[in-house]
Amino acid sequence: MFIKSLRKLSPVILICALIFSLIGCNSGYASNPIKERETLFQISTINALMEGIYDSVITVGDLLQYGDFGIGTFEGLDGEMIVLDGKCYQIKSDGVAYLKEDSAGVPFADVTFFDKDYEEAIASGTTFEQLKTQITGILPTENIFYAIKIEGTFIYMQTRSVAGQVKPYPPLTEVTADQVVFDFNNVKGTIVGFYCPEYVAGVGVAGYHLHFITDELDAGGHILNFTVDEATIYIDYTNEFYLILPGEGSDFYNTDFSPDYTDDIEEAEK
Repeated sequence: MFIKSLRKLSPVILICALIFSLIGCNSGYASNPIKERETLFQISTINALMEGIYDSVITVGDLLQYGDFGIGTFEGLDGEMIVLDGKCYQIKSDGVAYLKEDSAGVPFADVTFFDKDYEEAIASGTTFEQLKTQITGILPTENIFYAIKIEGTFIYMQTRSVAGQVKPYPPLTEVTADQVVFDFNNVKGTIVGFYCPEYVAGVGVAGYHLHFITDELDAGGHILNFTVDEATIYIDYTNEFYLILPGEGSDFYNTDFSPDYTDDIEEAEK
């Protein structure tokens, strides 16, 4: 009822209200509080990762009750997460995709239940940068969330992953400076990710945040670049947002988030 009562508020007010209503929650994730499927569920914030807050907030098993499609990372920033068809995969720094156990910890993730609202073929030769421009032209508005799935063959796909960290955790930009990059040629697979509006910068990754996994479900990572051979894009319009923050006693409670992380986030995403 709380979520429904907020629908008439502006998006910024809605997000703030959700943050304040959920702060300190660290239990009870097994019961999904929202039944609607048009919701992006997010665990923690991208700014928390920027500050090196990589402790678990939720388990994989509980996360999958909030969505069957999504991306994120694992406790200690141990690799890249892809949730596809209700299963969670971990792309570790060796480039291999592993099916992840339900007990694994999650410090940051975005998931939703994917329902296709739009479908379009992508022209051969389309690059990552060109596709972002194409998608932006398709969207009815840039002010809501979108889940993006692209299936097909790619002439070239470049991804990255990072090694797991131990405390005291370094900030995200230090970790990604040592990222491991993987190059794929003529590879079939699925792109999984989201577009988030600019006004959530710092809470989420504003713009496009995409991960990749091969058709064999054996490799992938965070996308740095690609060129399409033959592919189709599917978009799920998602106009609700639900945020779970780290609980009381976590490093999140004692961190100063006043710095502007815009440039650092852009660097980490590359």
